[in-house]
Amino acid sequence: MSRRCLWLTVLVLCVTASAALRAQDAVKIDPENPKYLLFRGKPLALISASEHYGSVINRPFDFERYLDDAQKHKMTVTRTFLLYRELQSARNPSSPCKPESPDFISPYLRTGPGKAMDGEPMYDLDKWNPEYFDRLHRFLDAASKRGIVVELTVFSNTYADHIWALNPLRAANNLQHVGAVEWEDYISLKDQELMRRQTAFARKIIQETSGYDNVYYEICNEPGGGVPGHSTSADVDAWQTEIAGVLREEMQRLNHPHVLAGQQAFNYGRENAFPMDATFASQNFDIVNDHPLPNTQFDGKTFDMGDFMSKQLRLEGVQGFCRATYSRHKPVVLDEDNAASMYRDLTGWTIHRKRAWTALFSGCHYDYIDFSITVGSEAGTPASRAAIRTWMQHLSEFVDSFDYIHSQPAPEWIAAHPQHLLVSSLAASGRDFVAYLADDREITDATAGESIAGKVTVSLPPGTYDLWLYSPVTGEYSPGIEVRGGDKNEVKLPPFKQDIVIRATRQTE
Repeated sequence: MSRRCLWLTVLVLCVTASAALRAQDAVKIDPENPKYLLFRGKPLALISASEHYGSVINRPFDFERYLDDAQKHKMTVTRTFLLYRELQSARNPSSPCKPESPDFISPYLRTGPGKAMDGEPMYDLDKWNPEYFDRLHRFLDAASKRGIVVELTVFSNTYADHIWALNPLRAANNLQHVGAVEWEDYISLKDQELMRRQTAFARKIIQETSGYDNVYYEICNEPGGGVPGHSTSADVDAWQTEIAGVLREEMQRLNHPHVLAGQQAFNYGRENAFPMDATFASQNFDIVNDHPLPNTQFDGKTFDMGDFMSKQLRLEGVQGFCRATYSRHKPVVLDEDNAASMYRDLTGWTIHRKRAWTALFSGCHYDYIDFSITVGSEAGTPASRAAIRTWMQHLSEFVDSFDYIHSQPAPEWIAAHPQHLLVSSLAASGRDFVAYLADDREITDATAGESIAGKVTVSLPPGTYDLWLYSPVTGEYSPGIEVRGGDKNEVKLPPFKQDIVIRATRQTE
């Protein structure tokens, strides 16, 4: 062997070993508190207003600019689809997940002969697309340098025939004629050749990305079954179990451990109910993902977290679900909130600010789709940067200042408060108490948004505390006052609109 070949061999081995070391320290469940994550030796709460998942698949999208702004605004996570795409529509036509057909970067080469259903050349499923994987690596490198974690969504429900028409794994779109099924059976085990191709894609994604420490994997976005005559929700969950096994097997083979996220399949035939109990019980999922919606069912209770794109606030439902699932030892991520995301205005953004703070201070994680982020506006708009993106930064900074790893829900420390307020609260090690007070009136209430004032009664353990108010809008604290624990204390609130935070920290004795 020549000296040059020996040097190259050593270099490759060193790079491989370095990747393995990084992957060994990848995002994982925090050993001190399984409701949170651990990343690069530090606790991690997932907080984001993210683009609509097209960073890799949309060629003109400037993901460097997007990630620069995400880092500036202290976003800790972004979500990325690896295969799924949508058509442009009147609702959110400029979503990054809706590239024009010539701009869609697929994991498979488009070689032809012949045209796929979108008018572009047919896919060759035997040929991986170097442009796709180069862009994927560049994106993950850029996110890693900025300390941003990436949720890689491997598969997705395909929802309808016109969306299934865009998928490379549909028979009419590929030279191998794989995927001769209807959309309702795409995420099932009914077509073994389709499953073989899905398995190959899942393995390829692990091979390409599991050397990064800043990734975790979602098995499938919004899995659903139960359309009459097609795969049941149980069929879809059987498919998810197979895919989870493939992902874990490939990670084990490479010695690159990572966590998997997702949820059990919902049933289209049961009034769009979203059961969650089996998600917590399943070994498929280390992280529980939930998209807040009405009729979310857990532990015998139903939680109304608001209709899709409705401008419904539904804070009680969000808080109720987060609190109900807190005792289950898995992180719970509201990883796609769409209650008002299409409304790029102060009302919609305020709804999402309040839902985000409520989720975080009820023990969950939170990701909202920021539809102000488009091709050409990858950092959002001046209005969204001044509002929701800055507000999410304040939330991230506040959470980072609080020892949430050693915290637990503490609903009792705010013993009384003015009407129209919903209180979400945590206490850390009996020393640091935080409470988020939000106006829970829906925008249909004629009095919604009017000023709130009055007194809160705080009930703290014995000791002397410094107490402050904090604004989620400005990110500023009020001057502190001293209060004594052991007895109930009344604290006068200045008039405020929408929301306010109270924090009490015990003085060092």
